[in-house]
Amino acid sequence: MANSQKQVMDLKVAKGFTEAQSDEHKRNWDDKKWGRASGYGAYDRTRDGLNFEIVKGKIVPLDKTKSIPERIREILSARGIKDPNEGLPEPKFRTVVNFIFGGSRARMHELAFGTQTVNLNKDADNSHIKRCPDIEKWALDVYRFVADKWGEENIAGFVVHLDETNPHCHCTLLPIRDGRFAFKKIFGGKDLYDYKDYMRSLHDEFAKVNEKWGLVRGSDITKTGARNIPPYEYRRLLSRECADLETQIESDKSLLQQLKLEVSHAERRVKGLTTMIANLENRKAELEQEMVQLSTDLQAGKGNADELQKNIDRLSKDYEKVLDSLTDKRQKLTEASRKLSEYRELEEESKEKANEYRQQAEDYKKDVREASGDLAQQVRFRIADAFVNNVIDSLKSTLPTLGDAGSVFNNTLLGDLAERGEEILKCAGLLFAGYVDGATTFAEGHGGGGGGSDLPWGRKDDEDDLLWARRCLFRAAKMMRPSGGKSVKRK
Repeated sequence: MANSQKQVMDLKVAKGFTEAQSDEHKRNWDDKKWGRASGYGAYDRTRDGLNFEIVKGKIVPLDKTKSIPERIREILSARGIKDPNEGLPEPKFRTVVNFIFGGSRARMHELAFGTQTVNLNKDADNSHIKRCPDIEKWALDVYRFVADKWGEENIAGFVVHLDETNPHCHCTLLPIRDGRFAFKKIFGGKDLYDYKDYMRSLHDEFAKVNEKWGLVRGSDITKTGARNIPPYEYRRLLSRECADLETQIESDKSLLQQLKLEVSHAERRVKGLTTMIANLENRKAELEQEMVQLSTDLQAGKGNADELQKNIDRLSKDYEKVLDSLTDKRQKLTEASRKLSEYRELEEESKEKANEYRQQAEDYKKDVREASGDLAQQVRFRIADAFVNNVIDSLKSTLPTLGDAGSVFNNTLLGDLAERGEEILKCAGLLFAGYVDGATTFAEGHGGGGGGSDLPWGRKDDEDDLLWARRCLFRAAKMMRPSGGKSVKRK
């Protein structure tokens, strides 16, 4: 298995878990929502039956009758733990950790579908595709990793999706320790540095789980500088990642546009219901006032008693209808407000994710440019190295045949290279690396005088590699000449 098959572990903390998120995880959608989801191009309804979840270590079909928020409430109630966000106008405590586990697409498709080919085109029919046992075994290993690390009792949901472009699993974890929510104590540590150290070690631990599945940990750029693979391979991988991110960004643009429409629709719905409720409240007040006046007239004997009573009965029926309508509209307003809140939350999450993808894409593009520069520089150095060696060999064989005419090359760089080329290059290498004393000792030990001038020696602030290398080469040639001279002084 190629080392390019990387593991994926993404973590995002939240202050709760919505019904909308649960519906997405459980695919608890009607035809309309499925149509909208399929329109994004990332969901395939013909593979919905391949999805599964793990409950208490057992693989089961997706349970669409119970949402993840319901499951969270059951867990907290059974353990006598209070949700710290309950009753607050706005939630402020981090009570949910959302994990996404997966890997490189090629390897995840092998685990999930074996040798079967999945058609990833929009509206393709993949109903013939069968789920392979390896994806279940991998998911069970991941589940056990989470359960052993943070407690099986804290897993509120563990759903595996095989109906998207890349198979993956979602884990909804409650950060509870000693009967209390304690995200910072479990994940955060004292500061950001502790958190980064924890996440690095977490990726290392997860890599041990994935080792037998042919998925490896991505290199830690703070340790490797992302240069542990050949530049041409690194550039190719970065370009592919960049292309994947660009595709994801375009997909997210469509999703964000759809969410904006949903938010706009929900806002109009809330506004309309609010107006209807206000009108009903006014009608209710008018009816109450009319009934009070009629009752007063009836008691005072003003007017026809039967007629007054008929009017009171008629108004009472209208009043009951208004009350029923008010109850209905208030319930619908509550539901519409909840949906609006969820859509706004999803819209913000999509914006954040799109920005993350955009930033990652920019970072990858920058790395591609740097990798391209490194590659070009390495190619140039290799060609130059081959050229110099060839020139030295040619000079060695050609100059002696020139007779007196060859004297024109005396005390020149070409003449020196023909006579002592290898030694000059080694001496120049020591100077380039800053080892002035070492270069002087080398020159004196190989027949040179180690000479130069009394001027300070060192690289100038505005000097690039090429100019610096050229100066080192000329200085080394002088140092390797047998004639006496003083050793150079370090700057």
